[in-house]
Amino acid sequence: MKPIVGIIMGSTSDLPVMEKAAAFLDKMEVPFEMHALSAHRTPEAVEKFAKGAEGRGIKVIIAAAGMAAHLCGVIASMTTIPVIGVPINSTLDGMDALLSIVQMPPGIPVATVGINGALNSAILAVQILATGDEPLQSKLKDYKESLKDKIVEANEALKTVSYEYKTN
Repeated sequence: MKPIVGIIMGSTSDLPVMEKAAAFLDKMEVPFEMHALSAHRTPEAVEKFAKGAEGRGIKVIIAAAGMAAHLCGVIASMTTIPVIGVPINSTLDGMDALLSIVQMPPGIPVATVGINGALNSAILAVQILATGDEPLQSKLKDYKESLKDKIVEANEALKTVSYEYKTN
């Protein structure tokens, strides 16, 4: 099995957030790899990963970083593979990472999800992959349909919540 998604995080302290991305890719049966690489501490390893990703069959990269969050942009600067940035809340409520990721210069785009938005990063990666993969598109549609079911169930549960002035 060859990975088609790369999950990269600045350090393993990001793993509790990024596990949501891994779990979703696993559920969708999308092969992926995970690495801890730092744009500041291991720049050569980041370069080797980014420049070699396409040759290894990687089609989408999810990159997570906190604070200065250069990892996402550095990877995007070295490949034409779509990069999805996940700003990690490590300082300043994650705003420093968010702003670092979304402020990329022209020509070096990084799609960016919300702070600690690992699940959305994996969903976006699957949406990108599913454009050319009918079975994956079907799994994604089933997943999206299940989101509707959760709201229907939630409204059923709300019917049992009682307040003196609640009318439904």
